Amino acid sequence: MQFGVIGSGSWATALMKILTDNRQSVNWWVRNESSIKQLRQRHHNPNYLSSVYFDTSLLSLHTDVREVVRNSNCILIAVPSAFVVESINQLEKNALAGKRIISAVKGILPDCNQLVNQFLENSFNVRPENYFTLMGPCHAEEVAAEKLSYLTFSGLNDTATNAIAQCFQTEYLNTVINNDVLGVQYAAILKNIYAVGAGIAHGLDYGDNFQSVLIANSADEMAGFLKKVAEPASPDVNTAKPGGKEINYAASVYLGDLLVTCYSLYSRNRTFGNMIGKGYSVRAAQLEMNMVAEGYNASKCMYELNKNVLAPMPIVDTIYHILWQQLEARQGFKKIEEHLV
Repeated sequence: MQFGVIGSGSWATALMKILTDNRQSVNWWVRNESSIKQLRQRHHNPNYLSSVYFDTSLLSLHTDVREVVRNSNCILIAVPSAFVVESINQLEKNALAGKRIISAVKGILPDCNQLVNQFLENSFNVRPENYFTLMGPCHAEEVAAEKLSYLTFSGLNDTATNAIAQCFQTEYLNTVINNDVLGVQYAAILKNIYAVGAGIAHGLDYGDNFQSVLIANSADEMAGFLKKVAEPASPDVNTAKPGGKEINYAASVYLGDLLVTCYSLYSRNRTFGNMIGKGYSVRAAQLEMNMVAEGYNASKCMYELNKNVLAPMPIVDTIYHILWQQLEARQGFKKIEEHLV
């Protein structure tokens, strides 16, 4: 399996570490030539996870995404959701034909309000059986430090999904597989929104007792949405409940990822929300962080999407109004308090 990785931020760099630790050769798309020069000379990414050193004999580095795709049969997309379309729009429509595509994108594409698989199917004719996801509670910083983490790989075919997962199994990374391609993506999107909310609550000086109630209610709200959108009673292989099995929303890829994103000091979304709670404007918080908090765009996308799904989502709705409609944060959380149980 010849991997190509699209992205050079912290998450992409962490995934590159996993692959190269397993002695996988990788074609790596890096946005600028200066970073490539540094990688070749100093063996580390100068901008992200600079403590991670690479065996450069395993790396084929390119600023042209077309070269990476052309020379790979398994493409891993690991860029923030807001930049997915921009990153691959140079590709020909048939460039991904027959290739396995793995999405490590924990967000919805704000340009078109679509999941990655929906966009790829519409724009590049990527077939559902060739699409896989890589999700779970796995901060890049902890991967860099080789602290034990778990990743869930989702795909429609267990054999193909397991083959991909085995390429990432290391002493510090355990892998799990499931078939819930839609559900794990929506869970990854929603947990970022709830983490912004947890950060806002912290910034407003709510305590741990309230946080636990907020996150418990967020988990329930998320499960309610997923049951409506990812478990329809349909025989269609693309949308039916995977394998006819009940989905365990307490598993690591659902509840685990929600918990770590809401509580961890590594969480960009929690940090972003904390600034909002302390009175920063959205723009000021974005400038100070200089990193992408996926929950910001996700809150608007999910608010719009839920107009059709019609799941009860008072927490998501309120966070959307705080971030996009200038609802004062304390006033918004007074509304949230009324819905918590």
